Amino acid sequence: MVLSTVKPSVDVQGLKEVWATLQKDSCPYHYNFHMHTICSDGQLSPVDLMEQAVKIGLKGMAITDHHSVKGYQIAQTWLDEKHQLGSDARLPHLWTGVEVTSDLFGTEVHLLGYGFSLEHPAMTRYLQGERPKANDAYAVNVIHAIHQAGGLVVLAHPSRYHCSAERLIPAAARLGIDGIEAFYAYGNPKPWTTSIKETEKALQLSESYQLFNTCGTDTHGKSLLQRI
Repeated sequence: MVLSTVKPSVDVQGLKEVWATLQKDSCPYHYNFHMHTICSDGQLSPVDLMEQAVKIGLKGMAITDHHSVKGYQIAQTWLDEKHQLGSDARLPHLWTGVEVTSDLFGTEVHLLGYGFSLEHPAMTRYLQGERPKANDAYAVNVIHAIHQAGGLVVLAHPSRYHCSAERLIPAAARLGIDGIEAFYAYGNPKPWTTSIKETEKALQLSESYQLFNTCGTDTHGKSLLQRI
């Protein structure tokens, strides 16, 4: 598909169009919406991450550092410079992203925000480099803040929590999430491949609640093709 010419970071419609096309083999060589840099708990610098993304041939992506968009900002500057220089390399579409530790009815979960405005005041409390506290940590407030800032919200790796995906996904859907990270490699297999059982369960639930399905390697190491 042809992505919009709207500024990549806030092109929410383009993001929805991509998510509507994702399949089990979309990640890690075409799209990756869950990656970390040294700006939170990853091992890659934002520039190293972008260079690797270009080498892999990613079409679209998001850096989702924990409670920080510093990695995104560095990566976006790098992309802008490449575009200005007329780089011959095929450059990926980059959206704003963040991972926020949240409380979903007593269960700690991670919510991924995408395509939000960095300048919106609702996001300030979630971009300070530390997990939110008290009422700010409640999933309903995190979801509301990201939506206020024009973004979309996804429940990360729904089968990695103390509470089952069958309980968490409906609960998150009732609060207004937009999608779930359906295509995810539990157990860090090599090569990366989405986990069959968990993916089938997630797809069934996302269909029931009319949610988008996203994909990501959740990389924390030196390779975008693995989690660790």
